[in-house]
Amino acid sequence: MKPIRNRIKEHRRVRAGDLLPHELNPRLHTEAQRAALAALYEEIGFARSLLAYELPDGRLKLIDGHLRQDVAPDLEVDVEVLDVSDAEARALLLSLDPLAQLADYDPTALQRLQAVTRTDSDALANLWASVGRANAAVEETLKAVNSPRGKDRDLPEQFLILIECANETMQMELLQRFQDEGLKCKALVS
Repeated sequence: MKPIRNRIKEHRRVRAGDLLPHELNPRLHTEAQRAALAALYEEIGFARSLLAYELPDGRLKLIDGHLRQDVAPDLEVDVEVLDVSDAEARALLLSLDPLAQLADYDPTALQRLQAVTRTDSDALANLWASVGRANAAVEETLKAVNSPRGKDRDLPEQFLILIECANETMQMELLQRFQDEGLKCKALVS
């Protein structure tokens, strides 16, 4: 394996609104996500740098942090400036969020963390409660089916509706709407 290069060139403080959003950023941000970030800013403050690269004219173009830029454009933020080409920036844009989404949760550690962490914000409480929910439900069903007693009996009858969404934004908006209406539902990705 060849040596891993450190591509972080510097850290710079800039006004968030002065950063150029990447024109190929594929991420869409739901109102629920905006509300949770705004609540986190209010409760804790700015706590994570944005990621950008420098263009030949000296301006910084975002790779990660578009929502943070949008929620507080006048905030002076810390930016990790990378020494990458346009092609490498596009590769990072396609890779960073999906890599984070591949992570699973240790259910015991997650439950302990949720049990000891409090907030007055409904947006944050809903966000934290949703973490790991879909995985836990699937694991519970698989455990029941694979248990010695579960193999001898049928799964309980369930009546489900699968709604195919055009994108993640639509999925999150529908999930939030249905949960607000008191329906038991979860988000799945195939």
